[in-house]
Amino acid sequence: MSKKRFTTEQIIHKLREAEVIIAKGKLVPEACRQIGVTEQTFYRWRKVYGGLKLDQARQFKQLERENGRLKKLVADLSLDNAILKEAANPNF
Repeated sequence: MSKKRFTTEQIIHKLREAEVIIAKGKLVPEACRQIGVTEQTFYRWRKVYGGLKLDQARQFKQLERENGRLKKLVADLSLDNAILKEAANPNF
């Protein structure tokens, strides 16, 4: 069975669809079957994307990318700093 990957927008849309189904009185397993995901996936998505709107999710992804880029820069600078300290030490 191949693994499906959903975009953030698709996840939020499916969560909203499930909320409507549940509000109509259906149970969570039935809502999950209708949107085409497992219960575990539904609860995981709800924990991560539960209260997000579409524009907030886009901003969240953009901040995650920027955070990754900044972490890489810090790691590179830390490595450069360690190399310079090692070179400045006269006892090698």
